[in-house]
Amino acid sequence: SSKATVSVLNCPKESTFTTPTMFITTKNREEIMQYLFKEGVIVAENKKQKKHSALSVSNLEVIQLMRGFATRKLVKEQYAWRHYYYFLTDEGIKHLREVLFIPADIMPATMKKTASSMGEAGGDRRRQWRNDDGTEGDRPRRQGGYGRGFKREEGEGAKVEAPAAPAAATAETQADEAW
Repeated sequence: SSKATVSVLNCPKESTFTTPTMFITTKNREEIMQYLFKEGVIVAENKKQKKHSALSVSNLEVIQLMRGFATRKLVKEQYAWRHYYYFLTDEGIKHLREVLFIPADIMPATMKKTASSMGEAGGDRRRQWRNDDGTEGDRPRRQGGYGRGFKREEGEGAKVEAPAAPAAATAETQADEAW
């Protein structure tokens, strides 16, 4: 039976009541678990009757199955802006491999290394830029001042103040302030 009986304490006679449990069909359960393993993460909107955006199941089924996985530490749950985010943990990967009979060489998308994260053969691409003639070269040192109104001299760490404003500008400013 899919209902659990719970005895109520401090009652005159031995009474029991049943707690409701949700039944998710095997087809839907497998579809959710396969998607979770393939992507490594699943998102469900907090609209219970609405269908899931990537699967042919309801969001309620996804949320309830993932809630059970979260209690067993198979997924990590995060809630933000009316969406549940479930991230697959290492224990969850092991569990889904056993349940879905997935070989060890197949990994979730969140665990795969991409070409950009591993770097490219040409070295660090962030350090390179294109010249006006289309050739590649190292980035030049940044030009400009240090902070606001200060310039750093070459070879020294001393700060030199910016040149003072012309005398005509200060006379104008003094006349405006006096008014």
